[in-house]
Amino acid sequence: MEHKVLVVGGGGRCHAIVDALSRSRKVGKIYCAPGNAGIAAQAECVPLKETQTEKLRDFALENGVDLTVVGPEVALAAGIADVFAAAGLRIFGPSKAAATIESSKDFAKRLMEKYDVPTAAFRTFEDYDAALGYVRSGTFPAVLKYDGLAAGKGVVIAEDLPQAESALKDMLLDDKFGKGRVVVEEFLTGPEFSFMCFVDGEKVWPMTVSQDHKRAYEGDKGPNTGGMGAYSPVPLITEKDIEYSLEKIMKPVAAGMVAEGCPFKGVLYGGLMKTPSGVKVIEFNCRFGDPETEVVLPRLESDIYDVFSAIADGTPMPELKWSAKATLGFVLASKGYPGQYGKGYPVCGLDEAAASGNVRIYHMGTSMKDGCYFTSGGRVLMVVGTGDDLRAARECALEAVGKIRCENLFYRKDIGWRAGAL
Repeated sequence: MEHKVLVVGGGGRCHAIVDALSRSRKVGKIYCAPGNAGIAAQAECVPLKETQTEKLRDFALENGVDLTVVGPEVALAAGIADVFAAAGLRIFGPSKAAATIESSKDFAKRLMEKYDVPTAAFRTFEDYDAALGYVRSGTFPAVLKYDGLAAGKGVVIAEDLPQAESALKDMLLDDKFGKGRVVVEEFLTGPEFSFMCFVDGEKVWPMTVSQDHKRAYEGDKGPNTGGMGAYSPVPLITEKDIEYSLEKIMKPVAAGMVAEGCPFKGVLYGGLMKTPSGVKVIEFNCRFGDPETEVVLPRLESDIYDVFSAIADGTPMPELKWSAKATLGFVLASKGYPGQYGKGYPVCGLDEAAASGNVRIYHMGTSMKDGCYFTSGGRVLMVVGTGDDLRAARECALEAVGKIRCENLFYRKDIGWRAGAL
């Protein structure tokens, strides 16, 4: 039987999910709401926003959707999984209560503290003067995190007091991300990696690890972004590191969520750091990472519809099989991102780039008019190469990037530098 699947979201992560579903022999029809110009080549795009939970529910009911897969955190924090479940619809994604592990940094830190999960020391503040006094009495760099959702931009690593003052003013006085609190953490050092796991209550199934690049410019310079590229696997992270992360971090947190009365179903994303004193948690997300999904899902050889169904239904998980090939991807972003940037620039050469071989091109922020693609977001495209090793994957991706023509795009050429892929 060929099933109908609705994917909620519209960026590169959702394009990667749609692409993976399109490889399933069990999926006949894919809808994506709202989708984007690139996703439209593989799915029927539906003009509904991620947070229009009731309208999305009604669409799923009216169109006989068998399974819904949720991409972005805003939809999960808005309670889409609860709305769908109440209507008897199958959905892959955590409840609003379980999504709090991402929507509140303070909740996540207190959960880790309670269940003895290794993470940075922290304090939470609502008052600007109290937060500033605490930061002033400590050491720099200081890590400042807005407590709510901020589209990947609510973390500032303050190198000095003026930078800390400015960030705290944004977060606590000017409500740049909305009314909220700030979590102040100790600064940890070491390579970061992303460890995503499929979770159903206390059951945890690990995915292959990846590493993304948060800073805008080469050499890890510039402001934090939503991610400028990623690769998988991560040679710096050993099997022992992965086993420790699974047994001491991901499984205890999943069990803790059950104990707290908000069991998790979906993808639990661990943003982890290999510090000199062991692996510690930087953050948790309640969904697939972006841009990590774009390099992880191409390595999944199992049928992803069966995986999503097992979590949604609470049935046995099929064996997860991963390719031995490596993947590495470059994000092409609008000049000025993550700050102010222009839109509406034509993007040409995508067909030639896609024909390079061993390449996938995921659309993050594009629109189409008169058969031509245009830029419509901060992050516009992600070009992912596959090869026998990271160096080969990088060469594949770079060859394709070289065929894409747009006057308003930039990208980091050093993706994978920590892994010796350059």
